Amino acid sequence: MSKTVKSHALLAAFALSVCFFSCNTNKLPSRPEENFDYTQKDVHDAEVKRIYEMLQKSPVEALWRAKVLGDKNISDECAAFVRDGLSSRVEQKDYVEAWTFYNSLVSAGYEDFAVKVMDKSAMKNFYFDGVPGLSGKNLARLEKISDYIQGTVTVWVDLGIKVQNGMGYAARVIGSGFFIDPRGYIVTNHHVIEELVNPKSSGYGKVFIKMAEDSDQRIPARVVGYDSVHDLALLKTEIKVPYYFTLGSQSQLNVGSVIYAIGSPLGLERTLTSGVVSSADRKLFSTGSVVQIDAAVNSGNSGGPCIDKNGIVQGVVFAGIASYQGLNFAIPVEYLKQDLPILYRGGERKFPWIGAYGRTAKAGRVNYGLEVQYIKPGSAMARAGIKTGDVVVSLDGQKVSSLENAQDILRDHVPGSIISCEYLEDGSYEAKKQCLLYLTERPKNPGYAIYQGDMVQNSFVAIFGLELTPSSTESSKTYVVKRVITGSAADENGFSENDPLTIGRIQFNEDKSAIMVMFSTKNRRNGYLDINVAMQAMLDSPYYF
Repeated sequence: MSKTVKSHALLAAFALSVCFFSCNTNKLPSRPEENFDYTQKDVHDAEVKRIYEMLQKSPVEALWRAKVLGDKNISDECAAFVRDGLSSRVEQKDYVEAWTFYNSLVSAGYEDFAVKVMDKSAMKNFYFDGVPGLSGKNLARLEKISDYIQGTVTVWVDLGIKVQNGMGYAARVIGSGFFIDPRGYIVTNHHVIEELVNPKSSGYGKVFIKMAEDSDQRIPARVVGYDSVHDLALLKTEIKVPYYFTLGSQSQLNVGSVIYAIGSPLGLERTLTSGVVSSADRKLFSTGSVVQIDAAVNSGNSGGPCIDKNGIVQGVVFAGIASYQGLNFAIPVEYLKQDLPILYRGGERKFPWIGAYGRTAKAGRVNYGLEVQYIKPGSAMARAGIKTGDVVVSLDGQKVSSLENAQDILRDHVPGSIISCEYLEDGSYEAKKQCLLYLTERPKNPGYAIYQGDMVQNSFVAIFGLELTPSSTESSKTYVVKRVITGSAADENGFSENDPLTIGRIQFNEDKSAIMVMFSTKNRRNGYLDINVAMQAMLDSPYYF
């Protein structure tokens, strides 16, 4: 199976045009969640009560709330609780949660609590212990590029018999994969094994692999963990591995670098194609970019390795564009390396978010941070005191010079973590401030979550790049444009500050991944003529974080 995509703009247009919008609504969002003023005694006392109530189920969040509240005694109590939780998770070998607790204590200023359980180097060894692809490198180099085929497999997903129009047929998915560990761990794409892990799927399903040197034998395998956002999955089989690959680094790959893709296009095993890296920054994922390659990729290549001339894996093949030759994509190896400790522990990989929207802050042509252009009420950023117009310059102690930097740092974490943050108030270096952020789980479609949780005039900042001000006390649908974000959908549709407009029908597609809104306006760029504009947007993108 191969996942066919278009460029980001084409992908959006496709999603917005197919069966457009089965769900219609003219209802505007209700009052958003209030941010709390802890200087008021009743608000302070209510928050203290909430903190103690959540200690058992969410001790890290309780610690973060206590820090935001500014009560040292309560913070100390919560930190002790998290420390005890860390001890129990180490004993239980709950690697991911132990790592989360440890780093959260350090970020919150309680490193002494954490090291009493385990010192930093021991904790790092504990977390990465046994992780395939990271715990050791295969130093063996093969004589010819074609020899690396022996480290690849065909992934065969048997879904039994499907009935359609009264006829039964054998349903199967064919993809590619490659070994990253001598114990039999295999990397492939999530979409290859999706039917096996999708809770909405029902019925029979098994996964097998076929070895390169013996394509007739089907060997049972199992799904260990998966990441639907970055289209990655980790499988395990019980065989002697003929060869396993070493994972590289994105710094080793540049535009023009020669690469090779290995897989089973159209079920044709042992196929190797070559090409170059066409681009290293195509924004096809909601939390990052992918590598564009011109090596031939076809149905069945999905999940195969993209290697350099030394046989080092630099990416995972995941998609191509039907009817367009030489326009194919690979997942950066860095994303795989960030995922592996979590995939190895089992289940679905979840991603964090802090409830905001923004873009790279620039001074001329120089990037210097992440400008916050929208904050969801009640989110971590809102509670921490960050405001629209502030510029994030550090997360988790690491410098942030762009939106991409911020997404790279966030990918290293899981929901339920505390991280440190430095930001410039109103973008000024003279007003640098520090705070703590609590990472919640990223919604499937952040734009829809924002629409549901805020007033329409605010939520459209993140959805369309359009900030509105109500212009009538009699009509809840009449506004004036207050701000248009450069490069946004609103900017591309010709909106300007002070344009009057009326919101008409609001429509979502079935899975709430896209929105279309009808506007009536007197647009300045069109000579203030009365016009109707249908504006569309995807409800997830790298600009949500």
